Amino acid sequence: MEKSVSAEFRIVEEPKKTLAMNPKKFAMWLFIGSVVMLFAALTSAYIVRQAEGNWLFFELPGLFTASTIVILLSSVAMQWAFWSAKKDNLEMVKIMVTITSVLGLAFLVLQFEGWKELVANQVYLVGNPSGSFLYIITGLHGLHLISAVIFLLIVLVATYRYKVHSRNLTQIEMCTTYWHFLGGLWLYLFVFLLLYR
Repeated sequence: MEKSVSAEFRIVEEPKKTLAMNPKKFAMWLFIGSVVMLFAALTSAYIVRQAEGNWLFFELPGLFTASTIVILLSSVAMQWAFWSAKKDNLEMVKIMVTITSVLGLAFLVLQFEGWKELVANQVYLVGNPSGSFLYIITGLHGLHLISAVIFLLIVLVATYRYKVHSRNLTQIEMCTTYWHFLGGLWLYLFVFLLLYR
């Protein structure tokens, strides 16, 4: 009797599960949030300034379309690299991260050549605010993409050192997330600039 009563009244509180996130992932998401706010502010300011008048309308360089295709292909390669890491196919990870890096650099070259096309069409950083906004928005995105290419190279070195595999995916997962974010951000900016020239 005593045993059954004590068994009934024994209350065991299980510890509550905490919502845990890797501190590096958390920092990356905070950074992504700040980048979203930065570009939301820039595109909002763009719309407000355009409505005030004195706005030069121009065609976007054709190379911006090519760079959009390149960054979409790079996202496919980066996702393939991540899936390969989950399957411990490290040779494929190396190939896909290298392809992603090359495509990222190709994107930057195409953007730079697009700027040269803008200059040839007399659209400058200094002068009409439409040109200033265009150079600042695309330039800031380019700077963030450079940081992502550096991150890719760090992941590539880690892969060669066998530090990227199915039991250690944090680094390549963060890199994949950041890369997809920048690809999605460019897609948004490209469509925005097409609609609000």
